[in-house]
Amino acid sequence: MTLKEIEEEIISEFEEFDDWMDKYNYIIELGKNLPMIDEKYKADQFLISGCQSKVWVHAEFIEGKVIFSADSDAIITKGIVNLLIRVLSGRTPDEILEAKMDYISKVGLNDHLSPTRSNGLTSMIKQMKLYALAFKTKQLG
Repeated sequence: MTLKEIEEEIISEFEEFDDWMDKYNYIIELGKNLPMIDEKYKADQFLISGCQSKVWVHAEFIEGKVIFSADSDAIITKGIVNLLIRVLSGRTPDEILEAKMDYISKVGLNDHLSPTRSNGLTSMIKQMKLYALAFKTKQLG
């Protein structure tokens, strides 16, 4: 699936819910389904700054693709990072750097997150794009 197709799939999933309580419950379910991160990556160097809760994001570069894993101490944040991983993991650095992430506003996340969670979301995306940039730079080097 292309990045755009996954974004469209997520938008469709959110459209199935009539109100935001149902959407929050869906995000919580996504959080429960976030694959476990290796404990060694739950270290300060992998913490995302700017998040209200603790969020760890790790990236590996395997066969030209960036593979992300993550965890958080807050279930909603786990669900949000799971959405990000679903779209960005397994992509090339260029795909990640060029990703507009429009689906976030289309599903209404920007409008329904607290300001601190919204800042955290922005910080997570920024860090994931920084990982992609680092891998791209290393690849070109």
